[in-house]
Amino acid sequence: MARKVCVVITARPSYSRIKAALGAIQRHPALDLKLVVAASAVLERYGRLIEVIRRDGFQIDETVYMILEGENLVTSAKSTGLGIVELATVFDNMRPDLVVTIADRFETLATAIAASYMNIPVAHVQGGEITGSIDEKVRHAVTKLANLHFVANTQSAERVIRMGEDPSRVFVTGCPSIDLALDVLRDPALDFDPFERYGGVGDRFDWSSDYLVVMQHPVTTEYPEARRHITETLHGVREIGLPVFWFWPNVDAGSDGTSAGIRAFREIKNPSRMHFFKNMAPEDFLKLVYNSCCLVGNSSVSIRECAFLGVSAVNIGTRQGGRERGPNVIDVDYDRRAIAEAIGRQLSNGRYPSTPLYGDGQAGPRIADLMASAPLSAEKRLTY
Repeated sequence: MARKVCVVITARPSYSRIKAALGAIQRHPALDLKLVVAASAVLERYGRLIEVIRRDGFQIDETVYMILEGENLVTSAKSTGLGIVELATVFDNMRPDLVVTIADRFETLATAIAASYMNIPVAHVQGGEITGSIDEKVRHAVTKLANLHFVANTQSAERVIRMGEDPSRVFVTGCPSIDLALDVLRDPALDFDPFERYGGVGDRFDWSSDYLVVMQHPVTTEYPEARRHITETLHGVREIGLPVFWFWPNVDAGSDGTSAGIRAFREIKNPSRMHFFKNMAPEDFLKLVYNSCCLVGNSSVSIRECAFLGVSAVNIGTRQGGRERGPNVIDVDYDRRAIAEAIGRQLSNGRYPSTPLYGDGQAGPRIADLMASAPLSAEKRLTY
């Protein structure tokens, strides 16, 4: 019988990090895909990713509401607990052979805990990486709860093995988000109108010439500083004078501070040629990024997909501290002058060579094949 594989998607990055694998699982004759969409992915204020998933042709088997409003440290902790409660019910009803959890968000930890206590094997995508914030703790905690590890590169595999994981259960597959980036490299034309397709708020401008893309999230361990951080970025980007496609932050603690900073800046400064979006389909977003002059902010897209696409990036602050970087990234602190200067340097540098730090674009099929063939067990032992 086909193995029943339950994938839990909780946010914008979760979907882009697993979409290529979802398609491969769906097509695999030995696998039966079950899809759970949860957390911010079902909420309107974060762009209702669930509708994007449906438009992409995936059947959603369960939805889970687990986010408490507030976007602070307390609600993050309580939302994790609520996720464990709700996902345990889903897994009990679904009875999957394998649960897949993605990357390093608090919802990822809830998924791994619920499945582990129900004796369901856990597969973790994107373990072994180094970053800042609480993501570091969550990622490595999930590694210890997981039974199969699908990592992006050899450095990540070595770290997972040094944590005591069985080398025979650690697989260098690449990241499925690079599969999407490869598709964009093959067809990079910005063949849609972002304003018409996705709405958003703010000025509409001519996007056929130079523009920037900005995506900046709060840093949980620097939670009180979220508004100041985004204000510095807003001023630095405005100083450049180029049109900007700006994306609202994710659901992490501090999101309200980031959003409040953006709203205040819009009301007081009335910036021209800035347009704000909640969400985009992953491929559309990567096409927008590919055709931009530079990606600015603290999203891992700067480090991962942009390296593969050869897009220049300005990474701000500590959120991506420790990740392997390509030559396309300039790192700066939360300082408007430093941000503007770095963007100016990247505008002069132009496009970079493709650097495949996180995969070659074939991760999805590799992951599906391993899910179909790897021995499954809920038990594990520390190895040395």
